[in-house]
Amino acid sequence: MITAKDLTKKFGNFEAIKGLDLHIQAGECFGLLGPNGAGKSTFINILYGAVERTSGDLSVLGLDPRRDSREIKKRLGVVTQENALDESLSVLENMMIYCAFIGVPKQERLQRILALLDYMNLIHKKDALIHGLSGGMKRRLVFVRALLGKPELLILDEPTTGLDPAVRHLLWGKVRELKQAGTTIVLTTHYMHEAEVLCDRLVILNQGIVTAEGTPQKMIETHTPGFVGIFALADKRKLLQKENLEITEDSSGLYIRANSMDELTRLHSELGLTPLQIRPANLEDVFLKLTGKEITLDA
Repeated sequence: MITAKDLTKKFGNFEAIKGLDLHIQAGECFGLLGPNGAGKSTFINILYGAVERTSGDLSVLGLDPRRDSREIKKRLGVVTQENALDESLSVLENMMIYCAFIGVPKQERLQRILALLDYMNLIHKKDALIHGLSGGMKRRLVFVRALLGKPELLILDEPTTGLDPAVRHLLWGKVRELKQAGTTIVLTTHYMHEAEVLCDRLVILNQGIVTAEGTPQKMIETHTPGFVGIFALADKRKLLQKENLEITEDSSGLYIRANSMDELTRLHSELGLTPLQIRPANLEDVFLKLTGKEITLDA
C-alpha cells in the first residue's frame, strides 16, 4: 500500500526525514509515533503530495505522489488535527459542500452522508449548526468527512487529542470496524495506549530517523520487558544510592524498570520507598527509553 525507500526531506539546511525505509501493508493499521518535530507530519504531507520529498522513492497506492497527487487524494481520506469545519453552516451543509468538492456523484451525496452520520452516531445532529456541537461531535464529524469518498487509505493525524475517554473509545471501535472492512489506516498519536490498542505495527521516529519498528507487544518485549515502578521525583536521591537501577525521568516521576515485581517491592524494604504505581511495561516506556523525551500533546 505504501513503500518508502531512502526517503528524505530537507527544509533548507534542516533535514526533517533522514533516509526513511518503510513498508505499510494493505489492510493494516500502522502507527507513526514520535516526539514533536520527529517528522511524522512531514511524512504524512509527503504521502498525498502536500509536501514534495527531497530524494528517495515513494509509492502510495501504487502511485508516486510527486506525479499523481491528485489521483492519490481521490483514494484517501484524512482526519486532520484541525477540524476545519464551517461554523456558520449546518452539519448537512458542511458535508454536502465537501461531497461536491471531492466529486461524489450528486445523486449519491445525501444517502452517503446520512449513512455515515448514522455510523458515527450523529444522525440526530444533521440539521444542527457546527458551532453548537461539542468537541467530541466535531471530531466524529471530521471522521464522517474523511469517509465520504470511500477511501482505500485513511490517515488519522492525532484523531482523538482532547477528547474524553468515552468519545475516544467510540472512535477506537469505529477504527477497528474500518480495518476489518479492509481499509488501510495510518495513525499518528501521542496516546501510547491508543497505539497499543489499534496498531498492528508501528514505528517510533526521532529526529527524522526510525528508532524502532514492529508490533507493539514485540517492541515492549525487545526494549522494556518486565515491570515498571513509578516513584516520586523526591525519591531520586535515595534511588541513586542503589546501583544498576534503570531509571527514566520525566516531569511526572521516576520510572524504574525491573524484570520482576519483587525487584521493585524490595526497594520499599531496602530504601523505605513506596512506589506510586507498579505495572507491566508498556509502549510509553519504550517511547521514553528510545526518545528520551516525555510525551506532550502540544501542536
